[in-house]
Amino acid sequence: MPARGSAITERGRTVEERGPGPVEVTLKVNGSEHTMEIEPRVSLLDALRERLYMTGAKKGCDQGTCGACTVWLDGQRVLACLTLAMTCEGREITTIEGLADKGELHDMQQAFIAEDAFQCGYCTPGQIMSAVALLEEGHAGDDDEIKEWMSGNICRCAAYPHIRAAIRAVRDHRADHDADHHASHHADQQADRHTLRPDSERADRAE
Repeated sequence: MPARGSAITERGRTVEERGPGPVEVTLKVNGSEHTMEIEPRVSLLDALRERLYMTGAKKGCDQGTCGACTVWLDGQRVLACLTLAMTCEGREITTIEGLADKGELHDMQQAFIAEDAFQCGYCTPGQIMSAVALLEEGHAGDDDEIKEWMSGNICRCAAYPHIRAAIRAVRDHRADHDADHHASHHADQQADRHTLRPDSERADRAE
């Protein structure tokens, strides 16, 4: 039977003490809520894989050292094997299954394919989740920085040069897109100024 007790505080959040038997936990994963009964000691990784059958996050070392289980919690990358599932209630969990949009692969997924950034593929979901977060965090300035901030994700096939190439490709594509967007916006502003210029001024310039 689910058991409930007094409130406790964890990392600044007040959570209700429950257990030690199975407790009801509701997780919001990739935008959908899922309710299950699990023991308080169940990790987020086991809840995803064994209860929700979302097997994208991989169980590698199960000790927080390989990064194969990387998912996002409120947009921040975490190791699912070291995160208790019940501490994730009320938070947004995103897994590799939730990265594609309406059947379209995320640009990082496409870049991993284009750059041959995976070999056996086992670590690939965790690598991609870390790679996307790394760009959002602004840690892709150069290869050394990418290497440092991806160091928690181990690739046993040593596809690191290809992984860094994929990250660079997405980084550079986004920079080009932002530059084009800025140039287009600037051109529109110039056109608007010309259109709004008084008729007398346009006539003077025509002369």
